[in-house]
Amino acid sequence: MSYRSWGGTKTAVQRVIPLYWEQEPFPDTEGKLALPFGNGRSYGDSCLNDGGVLLDTRHLDHFLSFDRKTGILRCEAGTLLSEILSFTVPQGWFLPVTPGTKYVTLGGAIANDVHGKNHHRSGTFGCHILRFEILRSDNSRILCSPSDNKDFFSATIGGLGLTGVILWAEIALKAISSPFIQSETVRFGNLDEFFSLSRESDRDYEYTVSWIDCLVHGKNLGRGIFIRGNHAPPLPPPTNFSSSRNIRNFPFSPPFSLVNTLSLRAFNTMYYRKQIRKRSKRLEPYDPFFYPLDGISHWNRMYGRKGFYQYQCVIPEEESEFPVRELLTEIARSGQGSFLAVLKHFGNIPSPGILSFPRPGITLALDFPNRGEKTLSLFSRLDEIVASAKGAVYPAKDARMSSKSYQQFFPRWQEFLRFKDPGLSSDFWKRVTKGDECNAY
Repeated sequence: MSYRSWGGTKTAVQRVIPLYWEQEPFPDTEGKLALPFGNGRSYGDSCLNDGGVLLDTRHLDHFLSFDRKTGILRCEAGTLLSEILSFTVPQGWFLPVTPGTKYVTLGGAIANDVHGKNHHRSGTFGCHILRFEILRSDNSRILCSPSDNKDFFSATIGGLGLTGVILWAEIALKAISSPFIQSETVRFGNLDEFFSLSRESDRDYEYTVSWIDCLVHGKNLGRGIFIRGNHAPPLPPPTNFSSSRNIRNFPFSPPFSLVNTLSLRAFNTMYYRKQIRKRSKRLEPYDPFFYPLDGISHWNRMYGRKGFYQYQCVIPEEESEFPVRELLTEIARSGQGSFLAVLKHFGNIPSPGILSFPRPGITLALDFPNRGEKTLSLFSRLDEIVASAKGAVYPAKDARMSSKSYQQFFPRWQEFLRFKDPGLSSDFWKRVTKGDECNAY
């Protein structure tokens, strides 16, 4: 079957073997390398295995146990975060960390050690995993936790599905009193104001993130909208509240990207100025606060048939202000970018995974329409800035990072090889190791 990455820039043809229950043995791949596959929401090629085998885990979606008093949930790895939320929120429990879409699997969230708006308070997804079981290609099974097989535990969290098939996992959920978020949006005029708001907000708000206008430079470089919020106390729902969300569908991929310099400049100006007051508060359901893009089914199609790239990087805390200015200046000069431009502060809670992406500092994420060499050339310049600042680029979002860059950004990759399953690989892994895996020792 032919699979396309969420960004649409990578395609792979591979045999697909669905997994239906956690007790079945590792399937016969006829000597081909395999890769566990969740819901395919990785932007690049970390979820593709061209010429190999995909082990589709979406049928592993059963809830195995739930303690309503402690919030400890155990379920199979193919369960979507959306399915977990539908089950637990009415009972007063929420995900301790959630990415910007709820349509990822539990196993995928672990394999990419995803982060969210509350990294400064709660760290990454992997910080809240209590244990899980992986199935290796030799049919061995390893029960992993911070105390049992802790090396495999650390390698699997953020390990991109390459240590084995995650069969099930236990996660500690977060108690909430309401399905609502008390949110506030603050308009800021430049990067200095962002850093000030970020420091102020991290003290008082559990969730913080900012949208920025990636086309503006000069004195207004980095202007945007700061979004922050906390879970609301027990409150009756507003009179106009509806628990259902109106999901719109983007019906097809146009022959060209609808995101271009003209539409981007108009949107960014409108979005920045739509908020008349500098500060605006509201009570809103958790769904639009955490998952604004989930309100548009197949939103990735707006970038056209050539697809798009996402570039997400992190700049370490002590180096952050000047390199972030360099990155935004370079992007603004290029005239590229998207209305999906996010700036966020990562806290100092260490990630448990050997190859986890988050680290203390500032993370910047933008979507770019695929304009071929023009876009790739921009990314190379951005990589140089990130490397000079001793930062990193996010593998889950990447579709073009060089092996040299990857190995610089993730120096523990050789340590990871001791735990990688020799029967598993991906297009991403082959690209960023390029045979170096065999010569690592």
